Amino acid sequence: MQLKLSFKLSAALAVTLSLPQVANAGPIAYGICQTGCNVVAVACYAGAGFTFGTVTAGLGVPAAVLACNAALGTCSSACATVALFAPTP
Repeated sequence: MQLKLSFKLSAALAVTLSLPQVANAGPIAYGICQTGCNVVAVACYAGAGFTFGTVTAGLGVPAAVLACNAALGTCSSACATVALFAPTP
């Protein structure tokens, strides 16, 4: 009985490992997309007269910085839903 179970598990493992390995996620595309989002956010901050990464959250945050942050969040979200699941060869 033990030998049959061991053989079945070995056969199942051999079949699983012999199937072609296909990657449907696109980690490279995701990284490129996130980099693009961050480049645009840095440019947005510079256009508003600030340096990206130096403004802390608080009541005195200018509206332009908040708009840059919102745009970065939207862009990053789009990367996660589109580029991360893009098929890569």
